Amino acid sequence: MSGDHGGPDAQGAPRWDFSTNANACGPAPAVIEALQRADATRYPDPASTVLKETLAAFEGVDPRRITIAASASEFIGRLTAAVKLQSPHASVFVPSPGYGDYGRAADAWGLRRVGAPGDASLVWVTEPASPGGQSARIPAGREGAVLVVDEAYAALRLSGDRPAVPATAWRLVSPNKALGVTGVRGAYAVAPDGADAWLAALDRLCPSWPLGAHGVALLAAWAHPATQQWVRDSLDTLRAWKVAQLALGDTLGWTQDPGATAFYVARWPGVDMAAALPRLRGHGVKLRDTTSMGLPGAVRLGVRPPEAQAALRAAWQAVVS
Repeated sequence: MSGDHGGPDAQGAPRWDFSTNANACGPAPAVIEALQRADATRYPDPASTVLKETLAAFEGVDPRRITIAASASEFIGRLTAAVKLQSPHASVFVPSPGYGDYGRAADAWGLRRVGAPGDASLVWVTEPASPGGQSARIPAGREGAVLVVDEAYAALRLSGDRPAVPATAWRLVSPNKALGVTGVRGAYAVAPDGADAWLAALDRLCPSWPLGAHGVALLAAWAHPATQQWVRDSLDTLRAWKVAQLALGDTLGWTQDPGATAFYVARWPGVDMAAALPRLRGHGVKLRDTTSMGLPGAVRLGVRPPEAQAALRAAWQAVVS
């Protein structure tokens, strides 16, 4: 497993962590309460019967269209396997720059990568995109292709309109980032109508109990109106923090692409990024090198509160001056 993700590393949890794109207003109170009530002494229902009904009601679909996953990454691997098993010569389109697990799963299962969505058996789209947070164009795949719109960051959109998702697409939802509890894993996918064969294939490949008790609590709490209201309320705070953080980057001489979400990318003209990042880490500040995501020479920053921004300014001045 690659060690270049955001969040804690071999040095532990950063004091000022800009490398993660989790909601800095979190954790969501209703989710914490649900996690505290979770009964970890028993297995959850392996079929996730009640959870599927809860999520289906929230999404407005039949429960049979809900697939539960241990995480977005687990679903990416499982669906990739299903596509490969269905067609040994299957191909895949992965966004670049983008989340590395799409490509890792494709390489592990031997799917051929193609440069155009219309040429692929499996098409991945992250909307909004990562690492930059821009709106992503959702392509039209070829007939019979599996199109998945990964909505990991949809709830953290701060500006712009959400594009319409084609009725033929799968939607992948992993709410732990929006809720500020990335240490709890759990995701679900909403299948399009008529995907019964794929749903059956995913079910056959599913491990026993894909979710623990805390994953069940997370997803059930996500669908609760109080949680959704908390997420919506947090966006105004994140917008204000983002304005201030972008202004800070301007004063430091950074080149920034603000995107549309509570995270964005920046470049440091004239600064050796490879040397600066570990030195910043030594001051308790961590940023996400986006090289492994297909965007070399840049960093991704999650929007953080004023005290973290002040620490970033001080660390930058100590490292670069």
